[in-house]
Amino acid sequence: MKLQITNPLLALILILFSGLLQADSSLPKDTQRIALQAYLYTYPLVLMETTRRQMTNTPAGKTPGRAPMNQFAHMREFPSADFREVVRPNFDTLYSSIWLDVGREPMILEVPEIEDRFYMLPMMDMWTDVFAVVGTYGTGTRAGTYAIVYKDWQGKLPEGVQRIDSPTPHIWIVGRTQTNGPKDYEYIHRIQDQFKVVPLSAWKQGRWQPEPFRKDPSVDDKAPPLVQVQKLSARDYFTLAMRLMKQHPPHLTDMVMVNRMKRIGLDPERFDYDRLPKAVQEALEEATRISHDKMKGYVPRLGENVNGWQMVTKSIGVYGNDYLQRATIALVGLAANPYEQAVYPLNLTDSEGKVPEGGRKYVIHFKKEEIPPVDAFWSLTMYDEQGFQVANPLNRFAIGDRDELKFNEDGSLDLYIQHDSPGREKESNWLPSPAKGKLGMTMRLYAPRESVLDGSWKPPVVQPVQ
Repeated sequence: MKLQITNPLLALILILFSGLLQADSSLPKDTQRIALQAYLYTYPLVLMETTRRQMTNTPAGKTPGRAPMNQFAHMREFPSADFREVVRPNFDTLYSSIWLDVGREPMILEVPEIEDRFYMLPMMDMWTDVFAVVGTYGTGTRAGTYAIVYKDWQGKLPEGVQRIDSPTPHIWIVGRTQTNGPKDYEYIHRIQDQFKVVPLSAWKQGRWQPEPFRKDPSVDDKAPPLVQVQKLSARDYFTLAMRLMKQHPPHLTDMVMVNRMKRIGLDPERFDYDRLPKAVQEALEEATRISHDKMKGYVPRLGENVNGWQMVTKSIGVYGNDYLQRATIALVGLAANPYEQAVYPLNLTDSEGKVPEGGRKYVIHFKKEEIPPVDAFWSLTMYDEQGFQVANPLNRFAIGDRDELKFNEDGSLDLYIQHDSPGREKESNWLPSPAKGKLGMTMRLYAPRESVLDGSWKPPVVQPVQ
Protein backbone atom coordinates (compact mmCIF):
# COMPACT_ATOMS: atom_id res chain seq x y z
CA MET A 1 0.00 0.00 0.00
CA LYS A 2 1.41 3.35 -1.07
CA LEU A 3 1.50 6.12 1.54
CA GLN A 4 -0.11 9.37 0.40
CA ILE A 5 0.85 12.66 2.05
CA THR A 6 -1.88 15.26 1.70
CA ASN A 7 -0.22 18.06 3.73
CA PRO A 8 1.81 20.12 1.20
CA LEU A 9 4.10 21.60 3.87
CA LEU A 10 4.94 18.17 5.28
CA ALA A 11 5.59 16.85 1.79
CA LEU A 12 8.03 19.70 1.07
CA ILE A 13 9.89 19.08 4.35
CA LEU A 14 10.22 15.38 3.55
CA ILE A 15 11.54 16.13 0.07
CA LEU A 16 14.16 18.55 1.41
CA PHE A 17 15.15 16.16 4.19
CA SER A 18 15.43 13.30 1.71
CA GLY A 19 17.69 15.45 -0.48
CA LEU A 20 19.97 16.25 2.46
CA LEU A 21 20.20 12.58 3.40
CA GLN A 22 21.02 11.69 -0.18
CA ALA A 23 23.68 14.41 -0.37
CA ASP A 24 25.31 13.33 2.89
CA SER A 25 25.23 9.66 1.96
CA SER A 26 27.00 10.46 -1.29
CA LEU A 27 30.02 11.84 0.55
CA PRO A 28 33.05 9.55 0.80
CA LYS A 29 33.49 7.79 4.12
CA ASP A 30 36.97 9.28 4.34
CA THR A 31 35.80 12.88 3.87
CA GLN A 32 37.87 14.08 6.83
CA ARG A 33 40.97 12.41 5.44
CA ILE A 34 40.43 13.95 2.02
CA ALA A 35 39.99 17.37 3.63
CA LEU A 36 43.35 17.09 5.41
CA GLN A 37 45.03 15.80 2.26
CA ALA A 38 43.57 18.75 0.35
CA TYR A 39 45.01 21.24 2.84
CA LEU A 40 48.46 19.66 2.70
CA TYR A 41 48.31 19.41 -1.09
CA THR A 42 47.44 23.08 -1.59
CA TYR A 43 49.51 24.52 1.28
CA PRO A 44 52.66 25.24 -0.79
CA LEU A 45 50.55 26.99 -3.43
CA VAL A 46 48.82 29.24 -0.89
CA LEU A 47 52.08 29.98 0.93
CA MET A 48 53.86 30.85 -2.32
CA GLU A 49 51.12 33.29 -3.33
CA THR A 50 51.12 34.94 0.08
CA THR A 51 54.91 35.24 -0.09
CA ARG A 52 54.80 36.60 -3.64
CA ARG A 53 52.29 39.30 -2.80
CA GLN A 54 54.31 40.48 0.18
CA MET A 55 57.72 40.38 -1.49
CA THR A 56 56.56 42.26 -4.61
CA ASN A 57 54.58 44.94 -2.79
CA THR A 58 57.46 47.40 -2.45
CA PRO A 59 59.39 49.67 -4.82
CA ALA A 60 62.68 48.34 -6.19
CA GLY A 61 65.69 49.09 -4.01
CA LYS A 62 63.73 50.09 -0.92
CA THR A 63 63.67 46.82 1.05
CA PRO A 64 66.48 44.22 0.79
CA GLY A 65 65.27 41.06 -0.87
CA ARG A 66 62.02 42.61 -2.17
CA ALA A 67 61.09 44.17 -5.51
CA PRO A 68 58.07 44.41 -7.84
CA MET A 69 57.22 41.61 -10.25
CA ASN A 70 59.79 40.98 -13.00
CA GLN A 71 62.55 42.90 -11.19
CA PHE A 72 65.58 41.47 -9.39
CA ALA A 73 66.09 42.09 -5.69
CA HIS A 74 69.69 41.45 -4.67
CA MET A 75 71.03 40.87 -1.18
CA ARG A 76 74.28 42.83 -1.14
CA GLU A 77 75.78 41.56 2.12
CA PHE A 78 75.45 38.79 4.67
CA PRO A 79 72.90 39.25 7.46
CA SER A 80 74.09 41.05 10.57
CA ALA A 81 73.98 39.53 14.05
CA ASP A 82 70.57 41.11 14.75
CA PHE A 83 68.94 40.07 11.44
CA ARG A 84 65.60 38.36 12.15
CA GLU A 85 63.61 38.44 8.90
CA VAL A 86 64.11 34.75 8.08
CA VAL A 87 65.32 31.76 10.08
CA ARG A 88 68.59 29.97 9.32
CA PRO A 89 70.00 32.68 7.02
CA ASN A 90 72.83 31.84 4.65
CA PHE A 91 76.41 33.07 5.16
CA ASP A 92 77.84 31.36 2.07
CA THR A 93 76.08 33.05 -0.82
CA LEU A 94 74.43 36.35 -1.72
CA TYR A 95 70.86 36.01 -2.94
CA SER A 96 69.30 37.33 -6.13
CA SER A 97 65.53 36.93 -6.02
CA ILE A 98 62.92 37.66 -8.68
CA TRP A 99 59.24 36.82 -9.12
CA LEU A 100 58.26 36.48 -12.78
CA ASP A 101 54.99 36.63 -14.66
CA VAL A 102 55.47 34.60 -17.84
CA GLY A 103 51.75 34.26 -18.48
CA ARG A 104 51.55 37.32 -20.74
CA GLU A 105 54.75 36.76 -22.71
CA PRO A 106 58.11 35.01 -22.30
CA MET A 107 60.74 36.60 -20.10
CA ILE A 108 64.35 36.64 -21.29
CA LEU A 109 67.03 35.83 -18.71
CA GLU A 110 70.65 36.76 -19.42
CA VAL A 111 73.55 35.51 -17.27
CA PRO A 112 77.24 36.41 -17.59
CA GLU A 113 80.19 34.07 -17.76
CA ILE A 114 81.02 32.98 -14.21
CA GLU A 115 84.08 30.75 -14.09
CA ASP A 116 85.44 31.07 -10.56
CA ARG A 117 82.27 31.04 -8.45
CA PHE A 118 79.54 28.48 -8.01
CA TYR A 119 76.14 30.01 -8.75
CA MET A 120 72.63 28.77 -9.30
CA LEU A 121 69.35 30.30 -10.43
CA PRO A 122 66.72 27.67 -9.55
CA MET A 123 63.28 28.29 -11.06
CA MET A 124 60.40 27.24 -8.83
CA ASP A 125 56.79 26.93 -9.95
CA MET A 126 53.94 28.00 -7.70
CA TRP A 127 53.70 24.48 -6.27
CA THR A 128 57.33 24.87 -5.04
CA ASP A 129 58.78 22.34 -7.49
CA VAL A 130 62.07 23.37 -9.11
CA PHE A 131 61.55 22.76 -12.83
CA ALA A 132 64.83 24.23 -14.13
CA VAL A 133 68.16 25.52 -12.84
CA VAL A 134 70.52 27.81 -14.70
CA GLY A 135 73.95 27.67 -13.09
CA THR A 136 77.30 26.01 -12.65
CA TYR A 137 76.02 22.47 -12.03
CA GLY A 138 73.63 22.27 -14.98
CA THR A 139 74.27 24.83 -17.70
CA GLY A 140 77.93 25.46 -16.89
CA THR A 141 80.06 28.58 -16.59
CA ARG A 142 79.48 30.24 -19.95
CA ALA A 143 77.25 33.25 -20.52
CA GLY A 144 73.78 32.37 -21.71
CA THR A 145 70.40 33.69 -22.81
CA TYR A 146 67.23 31.86 -21.83
CA ALA A 147 63.55 32.36 -22.58
CA ILE A 148 61.24 31.34 -19.75
CA VAL A 149 57.87 30.67 -21.38
CA TYR A 150 54.52 29.50 -20.11
CA LYS A 151 53.81 26.02 -21.38
CA ASP A 152 51.10 27.06 -23.90
CA TRP A 153 53.16 29.72 -25.68
CA GLN A 154 53.57 28.94 -29.39
CA GLY A 155 55.81 31.74 -30.67
CA LYS A 156 59.27 31.59 -32.21
CA LEU A 157 62.38 32.52 -30.26
CA PRO A 158 65.45 34.31 -31.65
CA GLU A 159 68.43 32.17 -32.56
CA GLY A 160 70.71 31.37 -29.64
CA VAL A 161 67.98 31.70 -27.01
CA GLN A 162 67.29 28.49 -25.09
CA ARG A 163 63.66 27.81 -24.23
CA ILE A 164 62.63 26.85 -20.69
CA ASP A 165 58.98 25.84 -20.21
CA SER A 166 57.29 26.90 -17.00
CA PRO A 167 54.42 24.80 -15.55
CA THR A 168 52.76 27.89 -14.02
CA PRO A 169 52.40 31.51 -15.20
CA HIS A 170 54.08 32.83 -12.04
CA ILE A 171 57.46 31.54 -10.87
CA TRP A 172 60.09 32.43 -8.28
CA ILE A 173 63.83 32.42 -8.92
CA VAL A 174 65.91 32.38 -5.75
CA GLY A 175 69.46 32.78 -7.06
CA ARG A 176 72.57 32.11 -4.99
CA THR A 177 76.12 33.19 -5.84
CA GLN A 178 79.07 31.82 -3.85
CA THR A 179 80.56 34.60 -1.73
CA ASN A 180 83.86 34.05 0.04
CA GLY A 181 83.35 36.50 2.88
CA PRO A 182 82.79 40.28 2.95
CA LYS A 183 86.00 40.85 0.96
CA ASP A 184 84.12 39.27 -1.97
CA TYR A 185 81.17 41.66 -1.95
CA GLU A 186 82.33 44.07 -4.65
CA TYR A 187 83.12 41.25 -7.08
CA ILE A 188 79.81 39.45 -6.44
CA HIS A 189 77.89 42.71 -6.85
CA ARG A 190 79.29 43.00 -10.38
CA ILE A 191 78.04 39.48 -11.13
CA GLN A 192 74.61 40.22 -9.68
CA ASP A 193 74.29 43.37 -11.75
CA GLN A 194 74.77 41.29 -14.89
CA PHE A 195 71.74 39.09 -14.17
CA LYS A 196 69.14 40.62 -16.50
CA VAL A 197 65.47 39.79 -17.05
CA VAL A 198 63.26 41.60 -19.59
CA PRO A 199 60.10 40.69 -21.55
CA LEU A 200 60.75 39.14 -24.96
CA SER A 201 59.18 42.09 -26.82
CA ALA A 202 61.40 44.59 -25.01
CA TRP A 203 64.48 42.40 -25.44
CA LYS A 204 64.00 42.46 -29.20
CA GLN A 205 63.75 46.25 -29.12
CA GLY A 206 66.81 46.58 -26.91
CA ARG A 207 65.12 48.68 -24.24
CA TRP A 208 62.64 48.20 -21.41
CA GLN A 209 61.12 50.39 -18.75
CA PRO A 210 59.40 48.56 -15.86
CA GLU A 211 55.78 49.45 -15.20
CA PRO A 212 55.24 52.13 -12.53
CA PHE A 213 54.99 50.60 -9.08
CA ARG A 214 51.54 50.53 -7.51
CA LYS A 215 51.29 49.45 -3.91
CA ASP A 216 48.48 47.08 -2.97
CA PRO A 217 47.04 48.33 0.36
CA SER A 218 45.33 44.98 1.00
CA VAL A 219 48.67 43.18 1.39
CA ASP A 220 50.08 42.61 4.86
CA ASP A 221 53.71 43.71 4.50
CA LYS A 222 54.77 42.87 8.05
CA ALA A 223 53.40 39.56 9.29
CA PRO A 224 55.43 36.58 8.00
CA PRO A 225 53.60 34.68 5.23
CA LEU A 226 53.69 31.53 7.38
CA VAL A 227 51.71 33.33 10.07
CA GLN A 228 49.30 34.87 7.59
CA VAL A 229 48.43 31.50 6.05
CA GLN A 230 48.04 29.76 9.41
CA LYS A 231 45.54 32.41 10.53
CA LEU A 232 43.26 31.94 7.51
CA SER A 233 39.85 30.44 8.24
CA ALA A 234 38.86 27.30 6.35
CA ARG A 235 36.55 29.38 4.17
CA ASP A 236 39.26 31.90 3.26
CA TYR A 237 41.99 29.30 2.87
CA PHE A 238 40.15 26.96 0.52
CA THR A 239 38.54 29.80 -1.43
CA LEU A 240 42.03 31.14 -2.12
CA ALA A 241 43.38 27.66 -2.86
CA MET A 242 40.66 26.97 -5.43
CA ARG A 243 41.22 30.34 -7.13
CA LEU A 244 44.95 29.67 -7.33
CA MET A 245 44.41 26.17 -8.74
CA LYS A 246 42.52 27.72 -11.66
CA GLN A 247 45.41 30.11 -12.28
CA HIS A 248 48.24 27.64 -11.69
CA PRO A 249 47.24 24.19 -13.00
CA PRO A 250 48.16 21.07 -11.03
CA HIS A 251 50.93 18.82 -12.26
CA LEU A 252 50.05 16.00 -14.63
CA THR A 253 50.71 13.43 -11.92
CA ASP A 254 48.24 15.09 -9.53
CA MET A 255 45.11 13.64 -11.17
CA VAL A 256 44.29 11.26 -8.32
CA MET A 257 44.49 13.99 -5.68
CA VAL A 258 42.50 16.43 -7.83
CA ASN A 259 39.76 13.87 -8.33
CA ARG A 260 39.64 13.02 -4.62
CA MET A 261 39.18 16.71 -3.83
CA LYS A 262 36.33 16.99 -6.33
CA ARG A 263 34.48 14.21 -4.49
CA ILE A 264 33.94 16.55 -1.54
CA GLY A 265 33.24 19.66 -3.61
CA LEU A 266 36.77 21.08 -3.92
CA ASP A 267 36.49 21.74 -7.64
CA PRO A 268 38.24 24.94 -8.80
CA GLU A 269 35.78 25.40 -11.66
CA ARG A 270 32.62 25.49 -9.52
CA PHE A 271 33.76 25.96 -5.93
CA ASP A 272 31.41 27.69 -3.50
CA TYR A 273 32.23 27.19 0.17
CA ASP A 274 28.74 28.17 1.35
CA ARG A 275 27.11 25.48 -0.80
CA LEU A 276 29.26 22.66 0.51
CA PRO A 277 27.49 20.10 2.73
CA LYS A 278 27.86 20.88 6.40
CA ALA A 279 29.84 17.68 6.91
CA VAL A 280 32.42 18.87 4.36
CA GLN A 281 32.68 22.32 5.91
CA GLU A 282 33.28 20.74 9.31
CA ALA A 283 35.94 18.46 7.81
CA LEU A 284 37.69 21.43 6.18
CA GLU A 285 37.59 23.38 9.44
CA GLU A 286 39.13 20.42 11.28
CA ALA A 287 41.81 20.04 8.58
CA THR A 288 42.67 23.72 8.89
CA ARG A 289 42.96 23.36 12.65
CA ILE A 290 45.25 20.30 12.73
CA SER A 291 47.27 20.66 9.51
CA HIS A 292 50.17 22.69 10.91
CA ASP A 293 50.64 20.30 13.83
CA LYS A 294 50.63 17.48 11.28
CA MET A 295 53.45 19.13 9.32
CA LYS A 296 55.46 20.03 12.41
CA GLY A 297 55.14 16.48 13.68
CA TYR A 298 56.52 15.20 10.38
CA VAL A 299 59.69 17.32 10.51
CA PRO A 300 61.80 14.59 12.22
CA ARG A 301 60.87 12.20 9.40
CA LEU A 302 61.82 14.47 6.51
CA GLY A 303 65.09 12.59 6.10
CA GLU A 304 67.30 9.86 7.52
CA ASN A 305 69.09 10.30 10.86
CA VAL A 306 72.79 9.68 10.24
CA ASN A 307 75.20 10.05 13.18
CA GLY A 308 72.86 12.58 14.76
CA TRP A 309 72.40 14.57 11.54
CA GLN A 310 69.18 14.67 9.57
CA MET A 311 70.01 14.00 5.91
CA VAL A 312 67.31 14.97 3.41
CA THR A 313 68.44 13.67 0.03
CA LYS A 314 65.15 12.49 -1.43
CA SER A 315 61.92 14.33 -2.32
CA ILE A 316 63.31 17.82 -1.86
CA GLY A 317 63.11 20.59 -4.44
CA VAL A 318 61.24 18.18 -6.72
CA TYR A 319 58.59 16.21 -4.84
CA GLY A 320 56.48 14.14 -7.19
CA ASN A 321 53.33 13.11 -5.33
CA ASP A 322 54.89 13.26 -1.87
CA TYR A 323 52.54 16.03 -0.75
CA LEU A 324 53.22 15.81 3.00
CA GLN A 325 56.96 16.10 2.35
CA ARG A 326 56.40 19.04 0.03
CA ALA A 327 54.11 20.87 2.45
CA THR A 328 56.41 20.30 5.43
CA ILE A 329 59.50 21.54 3.60
CA ALA A 330 57.53 24.61 2.48
CA LEU A 331 56.70 25.20 6.14
CA VAL A 332 60.27 24.89 7.44
CA GLY A 333 62.32 25.92 4.39
CA LEU A 334 60.42 27.49 1.51
CA ALA A 335 62.46 27.56 -1.73
CA ALA A 336 64.49 24.45 -0.96
CA ASN A 337 66.95 23.33 -3.62
CA PRO A 338 66.99 19.93 -5.34
CA TYR A 339 69.38 17.62 -3.51
CA GLU A 340 71.79 17.28 -6.43
CA GLN A 341 72.41 21.04 -6.18
CA ALA A 342 72.75 21.31 -2.39
CA VAL A 343 72.30 19.15 0.70
CA TYR A 344 71.77 20.55 4.19
CA PRO A 345 72.62 18.10 7.01
CA LEU A 346 70.80 19.35 10.12
CA ASN A 347 72.23 18.40 13.51
CA LEU A 348 69.76 16.76 15.90
CA THR A 349 71.90 15.16 18.61
CA ASP A 350 75.47 14.65 19.80
CA SER A 351 77.25 11.32 20.35
CA GLU A 352 75.34 10.90 23.62
CA GLY A 353 71.98 11.22 21.90
CA LYS A 354 71.38 14.66 23.41
CA VAL A 355 70.66 17.96 21.68
CA PRO A 356 73.87 20.06 21.86
CA GLU A 357 73.56 23.01 24.24
CA GLY A 358 75.25 26.35 24.61
CA GLY A 359 77.72 26.52 27.45
CA ARG A 360 79.13 23.07 26.64
CA LYS A 361 82.15 22.34 24.46
CA TYR A 362 82.06 20.09 21.40
CA VAL A 363 84.42 18.88 18.70
CA ILE A 364 83.53 17.67 15.22
CA HIS A 365 86.38 15.49 13.97
CA PHE A 366 86.51 14.87 10.23
CA LYS A 367 88.80 12.06 9.21
CA LYS A 368 90.61 12.83 5.98
CA GLU A 369 88.13 10.71 4.04
CA GLU A 370 85.19 12.37 5.86
CA ILE A 371 85.89 15.91 4.66
CA PRO A 372 82.59 16.80 2.91
CA PRO A 373 82.91 15.68 -0.74
CA VAL A 374 81.65 18.57 -2.87
CA ASP A 375 82.41 20.11 -6.24
CA ALA A 376 81.56 23.62 -5.02
CA PHE A 377 81.94 24.31 -1.29
CA TRP A 378 80.81 23.26 2.18
CA SER A 379 80.22 25.04 5.48
CA LEU A 380 78.87 24.63 9.01
CA THR A 381 76.60 27.39 10.32
CA MET A 382 75.68 28.03 13.95
CA TYR A 383 72.18 29.11 15.00
CA ASP A 384 70.38 29.33 18.29
CA GLU A 385 67.28 27.33 19.17
CA GLN A 386 65.06 29.68 17.16
CA GLY A 387 67.25 29.46 14.07
CA PHE A 388 68.99 32.84 14.40
CA GLN A 389 72.66 33.73 14.51
CA VAL A 390 74.16 35.01 17.78
CA ALA A 391 76.67 37.83 18.11
CA ASN A 392 80.23 36.74 18.92
CA PRO A 393 83.71 38.37 19.14
CA LEU A 394 84.78 37.11 15.70
CA ASN A 395 81.51 38.05 13.98
CA ARG A 396 81.72 34.49 12.64
CA PHE A 397 78.47 32.62 12.08
CA ALA A 398 79.72 29.94 9.68
CA ILE A 399 82.96 28.11 8.99
CA GLY A 400 84.00 25.97 6.05
CA ASP A 401 86.41 25.13 3.27
CA ARG A 402 86.91 28.76 2.20
CA ASP A 403 88.23 29.72 5.63
CA GLU A 404 91.89 29.39 6.62
CA LEU A 405 91.43 26.13 8.48
CA LYS A 406 94.28 24.25 10.15
CA PHE A 407 94.35 20.57 9.25
CA ASN A 408 96.01 17.86 11.32
CA GLU A 409 99.15 16.13 10.05
CA ASP A 410 97.14 13.12 8.86
CA GLY A 411 94.81 15.34 6.82
CA SER A 412 91.96 15.20 9.33
CA LEU A 413 90.15 18.29 10.57
CA ASP A 414 88.81 19.35 13.97
CA LEU A 415 86.16 22.03 14.36
CA TYR A 416 85.69 23.48 17.84
CA ILE A 417 82.13 24.30 18.86
CA GLN A 418 81.96 26.37 22.06
CA HIS A 419 81.08 29.78 23.44
CA ASP A 420 84.52 30.87 24.62
CA SER A 421 87.66 30.88 22.52
CA PRO A 422 89.52 27.54 22.46
CA GLY A 423 92.79 29.48 22.45
CA ARG A 424 94.67 31.46 19.81
CA GLU A 425 96.14 28.35 18.15
CA LYS A 426 92.70 26.85 17.59
CA GLU A 427 90.70 29.99 16.77
CA SER A 428 91.03 29.38 13.01
CA ASN A 429 88.83 26.29 13.51
CA TRP A 430 86.46 27.80 16.10
CA LEU A 431 82.75 28.23 15.42
CA PRO A 432 81.38 30.31 18.34
CA SER A 433 78.17 29.05 19.93
CA PRO A 434 75.58 30.76 22.16
CA ALA A 435 76.20 30.82 25.89
CA LYS A 436 73.01 28.90 26.62
CA GLY A 437 70.06 27.21 24.99
CA LYS A 438 69.91 24.46 22.40
CA LEU A 439 72.18 24.75 19.38
CA GLY A 440 70.97 24.61 15.80
CA MET A 441 73.90 23.55 13.60
CA THR A 442 73.42 23.18 9.86
CA MET A 443 75.90 22.02 7.22
CA ARG A 444 75.66 23.21 3.64
CA LEU A 445 77.10 21.05 0.88
CA TYR A 446 76.84 22.72 -2.54
CA ALA A 447 77.23 20.51 -5.61
CA PRO A 448 77.57 17.38 -3.45
CA ARG A 449 79.27 14.39 -4.99
CA GLU A 450 77.72 10.97 -5.49
CA SER A 451 78.90 9.65 -2.12
CA VAL A 452 76.67 12.24 -0.45
CA LEU A 453 73.70 11.54 -2.67
CA ASP A 454 73.87 7.75 -2.36
CA GLY A 455 74.41 7.86 1.40
CA SER A 456 77.89 6.34 1.52
CA TRP A 457 79.32 9.57 2.98
CA LYS A 458 78.22 10.22 6.54
CA PRO A 459 78.77 13.40 8.57
CA PRO A 460 80.81 12.75 11.74
CA VAL A 461 79.16 12.80 15.15
CA VAL A 462 79.29 15.84 17.38
CA GLN A 463 81.50 14.89 20.34
CA PRO A 464 81.06 16.58 23.75
CA VAL A 465 84.32 17.63 25.39
CA GLN A 466 84.46 16.82 29.10
